Amino acid sequence: MTVLIGPIVMLGMLVVVPVGLRLAGIPGLDRIRRLWPLFAVPGAISLWLPRGGWATALAACYALGAVLLALHAPPRLLLLRHLPTSRAPAELALLTALIAPSIAATALVAERSGHPLFGFGLGILALTVPHFHFAGFAAALTAGLVCRTADGRAGRFAALSVPLGTLLVLTGYFIGDWAELAGAVVLTAGMWTVALLTWRSIRDRQRDRITRALLCVSSAVLAVTMVLALSWALGEATGLPHPTLAWMAATHGLGNALGFALCSLLAWRRLQNRTDHEGRTA
Repeated sequence: MTVLIGPIVMLGMLVVVPVGLRLAGIPGLDRIRRLWPLFAVPGAISLWLPRGGWATALAACYALGAVLLALHAPPRLLLLRHLPTSRAPAELALLTALIAPSIAATALVAERSGHPLFGFGLGILALTVPHFHFAGFAAALTAGLVCRTADGRAGRFAALSVPLGTLLVLTGYFIGDWAELAGAVVLTAGMWTVALLTWRSIRDRQRDRITRALLCVSSAVLAVTMVLALSWALGEATGLPHPTLAWMAATHGLGNALGFALCSLLAWRRLQNRTDHEGRTA
């Protein structure tokens, strides 16, 4: 499991977050995006060092960048009341994406230092880091982008349920397995809606075969990986047989990282490039 987590987290730090920040289209993020490698590279190096002072210091560098990113959220949150009701869900999802890496970074610093945090052992902290890069940042960002593009009730539902589900899962860490199960149900409903809208509305509009293929893969993988997440949360809450954490990392975690997050963000990046090109041509 440790061998899998390291590369997955590196993908989140070095690729998913900076690409996602470019896609978010939020004014003021350009500077933090340009500076992001200064924070992400030390964080990535910390994953491969033994727990201790050096690993903690490098993880703290990443945490600093994540906190600076999260500080962009409160001012934008204050603007929500001035937005039309139809635009608020997408903005809320994007703001959730800005905050998620700071939660991951907090867990990373604690895990690299070798100290439990809020009663959670090092194994859970290690899994929290990729979870809030992908189920937090990438999922919320994608839900916001889908809501912007496929406007309607389904898009707004996805943009609201993904942040809510993520918050419930986080709350479940402290309250108990049933709260985490509730979060998994809400998050799964939101992500299935994202997959459905991506497949039926956004994919069908694309003529570029590569973009269509990337959107197709991200939708199909997401539908499967969320079933795994739901089955694990149900098993934890009820005691029914369910996958082990190692098996979840190898299936749900790897699938979400490569099949969903990477393919989805690459597709949205191609869509953005095409839009920018058409704008310059016009």
